[in-house]
Amino acid sequence: MDRDNPRIRKFLEMYGENPTAEQFYLALGAAGDDEGDHSATFEKLKNSIQTNQGIIQPVILTRRAGQFVCIEGNTRVALYKKFLAEKIPGPWTEIMGMVYEEMGDLQVDSIRLQVHLVGTRPWDPYSKAKYLHHLRNEKNMPLALLVEFCGGKEKEVVEAINAFADMESYYRPIVQEGSFDTSRFSGFVELQKSNIKQAIAEAGFQLSDFAAWVRDEKIYPLNTVRLLPRILKHKKAKEEFIKHDARRAAEFLEQPTVTKALEDASLAQLAHALTQKIYNVSWHEKDKLCKDPNGETMQVLNEAADALEQMLGTEGAS
Repeated sequence: MDRDNPRIRKFLEMYGENPTAEQFYLALGAAGDDEGDHSATFEKLKNSIQTNQGIIQPVILTRRAGQFVCIEGNTRVALYKKFLAEKIPGPWTEIMGMVYEEMGDLQVDSIRLQVHLVGTRPWDPYSKAKYLHHLRNEKNMPLALLVEFCGGKEKEVVEAINAFADMESYYRPIVQEGSFDTSRFSGFVELQKSNIKQAIAEAGFQLSDFAAWVRDEKIYPLNTVRLLPRILKHKKAKEEFIKHDARRAAEFLEQPTVTKALEDASLAQLAHALTQKIYNVSWHEKDKLCKDPNGETMQVLNEAADALEQMLGTEGAS
């Protein structure tokens, strides 16, 4: 099995240079627990393999120094070894696999990216970001190549990498061992959006404070992170946020009046009207908006831009 697999490496390091098959199994289980829904997925896979007496899709192996190393499918290999050790009836001495001769690091990374980031067995967002961070900052993979492998947008890749770094730097140190909740990762992705960090700093807070807000569920649902610039700029909303949470604080924010005509307009009509309005914005008004990035209009525009990008997906409208 591959002890350099980034998803479980930190767990394997606890066992020294030559972890046993049982320790690999424990590390894979620990990675599952640390990654939310993967714990349930791990058990489902275990039960499926035992019930069906084997796997459907082959694992991917490479030869290294006369040995087979599993590049993709470590969980399935670990389960086979566990079944064998526990003398569970079944064909656990052989596993279906595809073997590559002396696979290079770039090819290994390419396979993992294809399978787990854009393939049929994707990792959860936190695990994806963890691997992207590993490739970019530990293996120094060029960003352009990373984006090419992922098939997404550079902005999304950079946001994921930075979100992982922020979560590890500020959230992990303030939660108890075993309480690290990777489902909170989306909040740190939102943190990378335009002007969020700037607004936190201007209000006299630090990213460690943001991590504590996420831990204490002051920011819930996590997409309310995008309201922080407006909340922190509004005296009463800010007080309510510190005392309670973002949802309570949002009640004190001014909401633009929406007429019946706007409510009844189609997306196409609204998009056309907004496009024309933007084209007709004067230089003076645009300059005013740019000088106040945390102002209400700019924040609402950013929210609309994020919502539009999310709706259209990573491929955009082209």
